[in-house]
Amino acid sequence: MTSKRYDSLVRLLLVGETGVGKTCLLCRFSSDEFMESHISTIGIDFKMKTLYLDGQTVKVQVWDTAGQERFEAITKQFYRRAQGIMLVYDICNRRSFEALPKWLSYIHECCKDSVVLVLIGNKSDKQDKRQVSFLEAQKFADENNIEFFEASAKMKNNLEKPFLDICRNILRNSQAKEEQEKENTSITIEKTPEPYTADNILKSSEGFKEEQVPQQGSGWGCCVIS
Repeated sequence: MTSKRYDSLVRLLLVGETGVGKTCLLCRFSSDEFMESHISTIGIDFKMKTLYLDGQTVKVQVWDTAGQERFEAITKQFYRRAQGIMLVYDICNRRSFEALPKWLSYIHECCKDSVVLVLIGNKSDKQDKRQVSFLEAQKFADENNIEFFEASAKMKNNLEKPFLDICRNILRNSQAKEEQEKENTSITIEKTPEPYTADNILKSSEGFKEEQVPQQGSGWGCCVIS
């Protein structure tokens, strides 16, 4: 029987409109590859990568979802198992940014409350074609309590940081949950003391040797009873 070669397993899910570059981000992160053109993901695909974070060996499983509406019923099935969601839009495509509330609604509907979210504005290398400002996206992220990054899969700009940060946050949450569970199981409930009744007083006196009652005429202490 082979032993496990990692300390923790992290499951991530990439979601967003079709054409925003989810697959490019994943390929660049997992195997440092970039393709100028590629076929849109059909249904769902995944890749693996092993990271070394804070003294731990972490196996990262990243699921790449199709952005087309006809595949949404399939991809929703993977939301609940995800520990982290990477919500991606294209800074050169305003429609992909305006669709973010729809994807957020899917996340709130299908994911666990403990899921960790990050927002990624891809294609930051195409500043001349930008349609969504950094400040506008940052405002959206702040309003929804999501960590925000702009990145470029093509140029590798700021690419690894979103993946590393989301993994660290997931591990931190998992550790906090484990410590809380240990603390809860270690709490002992003290027994409520019994009320002072005649029966309880008699019970508490059991085991003590009864004193001999002195007979008339015998000595007791320093006195003599006649």
